[in-house]
Amino acid sequence: MSDFQNDIYTWFLSNKRDLPWRKTKDPYKIWLSEIILQQTRVVQGIGYYQQFVTHFPTVNILASATEDEVLKLWQGLGYYSRARNLHFSAKIIVNQFSGNFPNEYKKILKLKGIGLYTAAAISSIAFNLPHPTVDGNIYRVLSRYFGIETPIDSNRGKKEFYELAEELLLHQNPGMHNQAFMEFGALQCVPKSPKCNLCPIAQTCFALKNHLIEQLPVKSKKIKQTKRYFYYYYIESGEFTFFEKRTNNDIWKNLYQFPLIESKESLPENDILRNEIPFLINNAINIKSISAEKKHILSHQIIYARLIHIEIEKAENISNEIIRINKKDIHKFAVPKLLEQFINDLNIG
Repeated sequence: MSDFQNDIYTWFLSNKRDLPWRKTKDPYKIWLSEIILQQTRVVQGIGYYQQFVTHFPTVNILASATEDEVLKLWQGLGYYSRARNLHFSAKIIVNQFSGNFPNEYKKILKLKGIGLYTAAAISSIAFNLPHPTVDGNIYRVLSRYFGIETPIDSNRGKKEFYELAEELLLHQNPGMHNQAFMEFGALQCVPKSPKCNLCPIAQTCFALKNHLIEQLPVKSKKIKQTKRYFYYYYIESGEFTFFEKRTNNDIWKNLYQFPLIESKESLPENDILRNEIPFLINNAINIKSISAEKKHILSHQIIYARLIHIEIEKAENISNEIIRINKKDIHKFAVPKLLEQFINDLNIG
């Protein structure tokens, strides 16, 4: 074993964070934490993890919940396909594995929503199986220390980094090894302005010696973001309002929202008011207000949204796809974070 690995293990034992999922070997809870931490910062994920463990302490209880219950608890975390896949896979574990989390890497990998990294994390931490985790933190540590300039988002790069991670893996304790390297990337070898003067491997780091800290790791592709314009219609009818469910294969699938019209470009207020609202045809409406535009940034999209507050006397001629709910029950429904902001602004419910 090299000094490089030993130095990171020593650093880990002194600097690792006290995280709730590190206090268990229950594969269900380790799986839950890994799914939550995909695309989510640890500081935000802890609260969601604790909520899920409280509401769904076992995979059987999670499997027996409704999708709406799972999505409501997930609300605000984003990337909602993670929650849907988690729920789907819980049912698979109950139906095909009698509620016992599979203890083989290949079987874990077959569960929906689990890729190479997550399968390796679960199998190494919960079952002590020798599979290396390779995530953004690992890419950064290995590319900087060894001076690897192969793009991490290329097939060649993924293969090269995986083989190196596999070669470095401590087979006697792969769970500790994986957590140590991930934690080192998350806390010490951070993306911007790492504290190299406090780094235990600084003396032998290629990037530091060659002034390449900010250049490594290398990515070959830039994310393109598309712009979308959303117009939500908050319709009041006495004590009631109206929701629809997003069912298309798009962002926020199966979450609820106010009836929505999407435009390819930003609309001036006159056009918003002149727009024929298909779910309110032949209804007398009173437009109470139009909100300022909110900007909501996702990984591949930027959404510009406004909320149109409408009052109607009678709920007639409204589309069958729209459901009527009591305004005081509005917080029982799982909605996108963007819409939750509008709801909170209006103090509905």
